[in-house]
Amino acid sequence: MKIIEYVEALAGEGELLADVAERAGVETPVPTCPGWRVADLLRHTGAVHRWATGFVADGLVEPVPFPDGPELPGAELLPWFREGHATLVRTLTDAPADLMCWTFLPTAPPSPVAFWARRQAHETTVHRFDAQSALGAEAGFAFGPVGARFAEDGVDELLTGFHARPRSRVRTEEPRVLRVRASDTGAVWTVHLSREPARTVRGDTGEPADCEVTGEAAWLYAALWNRLPLTGPGVTGDAAVARLWSATSGI
Repeated sequence: MKIIEYVEALAGEGELLADVAERAGVETPVPTCPGWRVADLLRHTGAVHRWATGFVADGLVEPVPFPDGPELPGAELLPWFREGHATLVRTLTDAPADLMCWTFLPTAPPSPVAFWARRQAHETTVHRFDAQSALGAEAGFAFGPVGARFAEDGVDELLTGFHARPRSRVRTEEPRVLRVRASDTGAVWTVHLSREPARTVRGDTGEPADCEVTGEAAWLYAALWNRLPLTGPGVTGDAAVARLWSATSGI
């Protein structure tokens, strides 16, 4: 995907997150983030946006501590979130293509600007899911749509980026293979699990899989990020592998 596509996704998802949060109310619990209220979700995501903005705006080449969100009253929290989100969108839009700054995943798009645009687009989309989960008591609740190509990209970032890091807790005593298939886009990932960090290969390697997870990219995106149950007819083989993922893959 192009940088402008990520920035457009970030812009739309952040606006939707704020609108849904306002509708739900800042004191409403967030079922997909146990122990959080909508206020906590806004503080976290708003702090992430400002943290990311700093790397791009200032060209920081070393990591800096992640900031805490402010303890603002509800009436001030939404404007604070919207301001930080808009600043991030402007910063990424105006950033020079050759900007050098710090990034943190082992596999990433071809430039730091592309990395941060991609990371913040997916960060904001997943937390938009969280805001929508706070409306779960309303009749007909469901997550809003996600484009198949964007969802496939988010699955790829999760599997080849986040869970390739040493801090990933998705480990098995004996080697296991998890295969993930997007039925609508044709994308396939083969995830090798062991006592070491997961090793993901794009494509079907031909080796037998202990567990296979198949579904539309948007469902895979939400389920692998633990926003929907990783269960159902799309999970075949040893369901214990899927349960392990759900229990240990939280970021």
